[in-house]
Amino acid sequence: MSARAWALLLVLCGTIFLEGIDIAMLAVAIPSIRSDLALTTDTAAWVMSGYVLGYAGFTLLGGRTADLLGRRRTFLVALTVFLLFSGLGGFAGEGWMLVVARFATGVAAAFMTPAALSIITTSYAEGPQRNKALLVFAGTGAGGFSLGLVIGGLLTELGWRWVFFAPVLLAGALLVAAFRVLPREEPPAPTGEETGKRGFDLPGATAAAGAMLLLAYGIVRLEHGTEDWLRTAGVFAAGLLLLGLFVVIERRAAAPLVRLGIFRRAAMVRADLGALLFVGSFFGFQFVVTLYLQELRGWSSLETALALVIMGCDAVLAPTLTPRLVNRFGNARVILGGFLLGIVSYGLFLPVGLDWSYAAMFPTLILTGVAFALAYGPLTIAATDGVAAEEQGLAGGLLNTAIQFGSAVGISAVAAVYGIAVSGTDGSAEARTAAFRTALTVPLVMVVLGALITLSGLLGRKPGGKSGRKPGGKPGRTADALPAARSAEPVR
Repeated sequence: MSARAWALLLVLCGTIFLEGIDIAMLAVAIPSIRSDLALTTDTAAWVMSGYVLGYAGFTLLGGRTADLLGRRRTFLVALTVFLLFSGLGGFAGEGWMLVVARFATGVAAAFMTPAALSIITTSYAEGPQRNKALLVFAGTGAGGFSLGLVIGGLLTELGWRWVFFAPVLLAGALLVAAFRVLPREEPPAPTGEETGKRGFDLPGATAAAGAMLLLAYGIVRLEHGTEDWLRTAGVFAAGLLLLGLFVVIERRAAAPLVRLGIFRRAAMVRADLGALLFVGSFFGFQFVVTLYLQELRGWSSLETALALVIMGCDAVLAPTLTPRLVNRFGNARVILGGFLLGIVSYGLFLPVGLDWSYAAMFPTLILTGVAFALAYGPLTIAATDGVAAEEQGLAGGLLNTAIQFGSAVGISAVAAVYGIAVSGTDGSAEARTAAFRTALTVPLVMVVLGALITLSGLLGRKPGGKSGRKPGGKPGRTADALPAARSAEPVR
């Protein structure tokens, strides 16, 4: 790729790195924030959950906004909002201010990330160049999360407010660079079924945001276990009702927020489900391991972060090893390999004991990072491959919705299972260790399900087909790989 193409990719990767370190640093800093501001347990939980709710609730709307109003414009505005509210969090003196700041930051990320993803998929030529760009993008995001654990530990030692101020500095530098390198574009003109029906589906957007918020809130409430289960069930019921209303609205809308026909793309649906399960298993596993090291073994936040940083090996492997494997074996086989490696990785950790050394944990930690490198980037490619240019933001929004719901499901499910397993016991170290083992079955089950979904796609594929391509690597004229008009000239 040219220097211009690399400069554009560097800026876009900077934003996904920013999102990764932002989440990770706050996770490490929460105990210090809670102590300094005298937050209740519920308020501290909402500081973390507020971001997830904002992100999951609006990422579908964010992706479609990029398609309709322009990817560059959406990206720049969202990055600016991210910067402002991250800085507001650093000046917060009350818990509610932090919750508001995190919710708004999550909403900004819900618009920024799908826009960045769709800029990649419409600016780089489909095939090896786009695949490499997407793999670098995915690996940078995962690496940001891993490095954010260590950076967060160091910044928390200086003062937890730096966890909010550091992203402001990085976001400011990225914003200046983005104004220079992001390609200028006209909002994509409607084509095909949308010709003459351009508009913004406000009722659909409202129903979608409400449904996503309620469903995400219901998932977060699972962490409370059986406590107030009736309220949790009511939240899920309301979310499903709004989701049904959203489907009705989209069927009748002249210019729908989500063209329901996009869900006929089986490869995209499998990729989104796979991303939900894989990311959920990863975050659920990391949550369990963090509790095990800090609460049971007494390790400090910095020691825990340094122990887990080896999982960041995916930041190196994703842009180097994974593209070669994808070119040789295709997306689906590499994704399946990532899921199978995840099964082995989590299975090795099931017999964890009170006296395990770091050497005993190391195989699982490094295999988890390798599995992430194999699965995450190719899942991103599969979720956007062959989608028309005018719907790339929508495809990115659907993928990021799945990822956010996956992270919420993974963390909430392991927390709920652990809470149920440890309740009624004497609370001894042995009882808590047994509860951790029980909770570890959640990420294991999630990767098993993901492997089965990926395998079903491989078994159902016609001989000779590979990711919608004919033998030899030339694009096939399939329903999932039709020519797509681009709103910006691809960079070279």
